[in-house]
This record gives sequence, structure tokens and C-alpha cells, in this order.
Amino acid sequence: MTAIPETAIPETATRAKPWHGVMVATALPFGDDLSVDHGAYAEHCRWLVDSGCDGVVPNGSLGEYQTLTPEERAGVVETAVAAVGGDRVMPGVAAYGAREARRWAEQARDAGCGAVMLLPPNAYPADERTVIEHYREVARAGLPVVAYNNPFDTRVDLTPALLARLHAEGLVAAVKEFSGDARRAYEIAELAPGLDLLAGADDVLLELAVAGAVGWVAGYPNALPESCVALYLAAVAGDLTAALPLYRALHPLLRWDSRPRFVQAIKLSMDLAGRRGGPCRPPRLPLDPGDGAVVRAATEKALASGLR
Repeated sequence: MTAIPETAIPETATRAKPWHGVMVATALPFGDDLSVDHGAYAEHCRWLVDSGCDGVVPNGSLGEYQTLTPEERAGVVETAVAAVGGDRVMPGVAAYGAREARRWAEQARDAGCGAVMLLPPNAYPADERTVIEHYREVARAGLPVVAYNNPFDTRVDLTPALLARLHAEGLVAAVKEFSGDARRAYEIAELAPGLDLLAGADDVLLELAVAGAVGWVAGYPNALPESCVALYLAAVAGDLTAALPLYRALHPLLRWDSRPRFVQAIKLSMDLAGRRGGPCRPPRLPLDPGDGAVVRAATEKALASGLR
């Protein structure tokens, strides 16, 4: 059985900034008709915070924001804020156009959120000048912006040098780093020492925590929050004696966060853990039998070993 350190989960979270700590990129529950189940989502947000997570990130890719209507997208943010408080809610505000992304940032601001998370332009491979103007436009909403570097999905790489430029102009306060390259942490610290690094991919959490990450925008706490929080706290404390066994035990699941069918995988793990995962909206289909069997076996093994 994999033990969870008894002291790893604090009764209350103390954060200097609203993007610090374990911020869960929340999966979104749908009803049988694929409508948003706001009651289930509010309960899920509260459960995550009660389980030791610091806050939630609605309207990220894991929240299937691309499939939501504008009314649904705004309602998801409002539901999260009502459930756990605005200082614990950091919505994704990605959009094809910078003005639309700014409007989502303004909606988050008006709802009481403390920060927003923003992808670079993703309608085409934008050059550096375009990326900077994109972040400048959204920063005008007045909330701190956490940049989200996901070069796989956006075809735009927020390199350490580009992040340093964005930070120097006061356009971003932190970066969710999803490239998978832990070496970047050190270059970011050298070029932009005041820019907060957040682990963005579950399967490099330990490497980025050791390198100085002060937060984790995480996927798998949706299913196993207490174990994931224990892993994060041990990792940022440099306690490898506690962190390594948990990391090894969780890694067969954490690596799914970096795969194209991560939404389906995490929702399946939630179902197996007794949470409300449920279906995805089209075009996402359920996992094929082979992948489903792999996720099921890894989840059942984690649960049987005492992870939760």
C-alpha cells in the first residue's frame, strides 16, 4: 500500500498569489443529454478544495471549453466562483481572437476571479510580435494573466526568451509550462527570475517542482486529489523520500494528462474512483477498448493501493 503522509494535506491553504499551489483543471460533468450539470460541477469544485486542492481552473481543455456555448462558458465560471470563492478560481480565457479572449478575462474579473489563464493565439502559427500583442490586449482586462505554453495544440511555442519579454512588459505573471521539457525551468528562472513557474503536465510534476515550480495546473486530482496534493507538497518541499514512491505509483495515470485522449482518461478514472466523470461532448468519443483497459487497470491498481 502506498502511504499518503499524514501531514501533507493542510487544513487551510495559505497562498501569496491565486495561482500558487494545486490548481485543478476541472473536468466538466454533463447530464445524459450532454447539458452542463451545474449542481454536480459545484459539488465537484467544493470537494476538490475540501480534499486539499488550492483552487480550480474552469474552461480549460479538460473542461471541454471548445464545445461550450458562450452562455455555458460564462455559467461555468459563475458556478465555480459561487462554490469556492473567486480567489480560488482561475478560468481559462483562450479564444481565437484577442478581443474575444479579453472579453472572457473581463467576465472572469466581473465574476470575482483572481487571475486568468491564457493560451497564445491558436488560429494559426503566430509570430512573436502577434503573440505579444495578444497578451497585451488581454492584460487590459486588469487581472493577472498566467500564460499557458502548449506548443503541441497551438503550434506556438512560448520559449523562455519570449516569456521573459512578456513578463518584462508586465503582461504575464506566471506560466503553465506544458512543453514537457523540464530543462526550460532553469532557463526561465535565469531570463525572467520574477516569473512564477507552474507545472502544466502531470507527468513532469516532480521534475518541475524540484526545479522551482510554485504551482501545478493539474488534471488527475479530479480523480485522486488527496494523493496528488500529497505528491505536490512533498515535491516542492524537496522531500524525495515521500515524493518518489507516490510519483511512481501515480505515474501510470499522470502520463495520460499529456496524451490526446486525456479528457476521456481522466473522466474514466473519476468514474472508477466514485466521482462524476461521465461522458464527453462530441467530437470526443469514449476511449477505445484497449486504452480503456489500460486506464481502468491503472486506476484500479492505484485505488487498491490506498491512493485517493
